Amino acid sequence: MVRAGIIGVTGYTGLELVRLLGRHPRAQVTYATSLTSIGTPLKAVVPNARIAGDILVEALDPDRAVEKADFFFLCLPHGQSMETAASLFERGVMVVDLSADFRLRDPGVYARWYGEHQRPGLLAEAVYGMPEIYREQIRKARLVANPGCYPTGVILGLAPLLKGGYLQTESIIADSKSGVSGAGREPKPGLHFPEVSGNFSAYNLAGAHRHTGEIEQELGFLAGGEVKVTFSPHLLPVARGILSTIYARPSKPLDEDSIFGVYRDAYEEEPFVRVYGPKGRLPSLKDVNGTNLCAVAARVDSRTGRVIVVSGIDNLVKGASGQAIQNMNLMTGQEETAGLVYDALYP
Repeated sequence: MVRAGIIGVTGYTGLELVRLLGRHPRAQVTYATSLTSIGTPLKAVVPNARIAGDILVEALDPDRAVEKADFFFLCLPHGQSMETAASLFERGVMVVDLSADFRLRDPGVYARWYGEHQRPGLLAEAVYGMPEIYREQIRKARLVANPGCYPTGVILGLAPLLKGGYLQTESIIADSKSGVSGAGREPKPGLHFPEVSGNFSAYNLAGAHRHTGEIEQELGFLAGGEVKVTFSPHLLPVARGILSTIYARPSKPLDEDSIFGVYRDAYEEEPFVRVYGPKGRLPSLKDVNGTNLCAVAARVDSRTGRVIVVSGIDNLVKGASGQAIQNMNLMTGQEETAGLVYDALYP
């Protein structure tokens, strides 16, 4: 049984981890921390989850933490995870960090988007936690950088085409729409119900969104060279889910059947990627919300010559806490799908 500690349990990703781990057959939460709910029973913090035992939310004490748990999920803000990750890593435990602190391999690139990295020596120890690409490296890792929500949908949407050399890498436009939970639980004026309800808005355009660097890093790895992406995020008036519509120009001839074959061959053995056929429906949020699935479909626009890819994920599950548990399963030698097989929430 994996004894799991959650550092920063009261944010949306921490709460989702408690919910998902409550159904895991071989893992349970044994330690939880927060700055705002110290001394509160975890069952009161997450009343909708299955929690074994009487666990109180605590202030973080690394020595006590490694006595209570042997695997840790860090759900801290960007810039605050790196020291905690280092402290726990040095004590010999396994860590999945859900912040961006170890996703970018180059400390100079990290500095551009987030500020100076305080633990650059630890970057070499971190594996980017996307099992569909780095499964074998994750199995051997003690520190995994869980991918961002937007990058997860965009990278899985494009990976088969980029690995096969099917796209002009300078032509990629990713238009992504996220539910409000992607902005976190901390109150912000622009996220209040009257601001969001009945509204739909773009933000951080023209390369301003922090996930741009992460997306370009991983797409460049897949393509074997530099990739520049026009990434345009939008805020949907829904609680959860991300739908990305991605446009690019092909570098090789493609039609509806051949592009479906590329995706089928790439993902037919992947338990959490669902490929939709060339004549069927397209992914929607209702197909994936509440699940660890990424739903993908691709089309060829013969009129304009563009490839159009649609991917859908639940930003809190495959885009965060579910993928983190998928990584935990690999790191601890368990079945990759353990605790993560759920039907989508419909309607």
